[in-house]
Amino acid sequence: MWRYLTPSFKQRFKVVLFDLVGSGRSDLSAYDFKKYASLQGYAEDLIEIIDAVSDQPVIFIGHSVSATIGLLASVTAPDKFRCQIMVGPSPCYINDGEYIGGFTRDDIEELCDTIDSNYLGWSSTMAPAIMGSPEKPELGEELTNSFCRTDPEIAKHFARVTFLSDHRDALALSHTPTLILQCSDDFIAPCTVGQYMKRAMPKAEICIIDNVGHCPHLSAPDASTQAIENYLKNY
Repeated sequence: MWRYLTPSFKQRFKVVLFDLVGSGRSDLSAYDFKKYASLQGYAEDLIEIIDAVSDQPVIFIGHSVSATIGLLASVTAPDKFRCQIMVGPSPCYINDGEYIGGFTRDDIEELCDTIDSNYLGWSSTMAPAIMGSPEKPELGEELTNSFCRTDPEIAKHFARVTFLSDHRDALALSHTPTLILQCSDDFIAPCTVGQYMKRAMPKAEICIIDNVGHCPHLSAPDASTQAIENYLKNY
């Protein structure tokens, strides 16, 4: 998923890519439904990975829910992070008073029920919408295939943990320098979320790129690379 961005950074940085437990080529037998009943379980994994690959603070780039996992890890172990780059992040997907996360509670419950009853059908319908980029339908197909390769029971569990989570309280606790990278039109993480995060986080900057969809690292790699490069000039 990061193949368009990594070439630009391998010349200056040691780049480490990994799959969350339960996805990609991870060991599915390591998936613990109790541990991963909250995103903190993944944050603990991230800290272990950092310890394994570096004895210095790292630059962490996370997309979507992985950005929230990075947020939680930066609160738990702030000394391990030089900065974090959040691509399409959202600490809470559900509208709450003046907070506009993009979905009502009923929306999320309906979404989770659909995933529970027809995961493959949901994947084939939602993946292209999540990707956006109608001029590149092959990207939507790639994301669909990625979803469909995931164990359905793990995917259902992960979806509920993701979409029902609320980690807004962690924003003010993270003093790690942060770049929030968002698309101008993203129904999963609308710009209202990014602006909220910028106000809530002590050391956050925001960059909005002109792009439709939730995966700019795939659908707008040049703009994403440039935004990250500009931010990392001081690193």
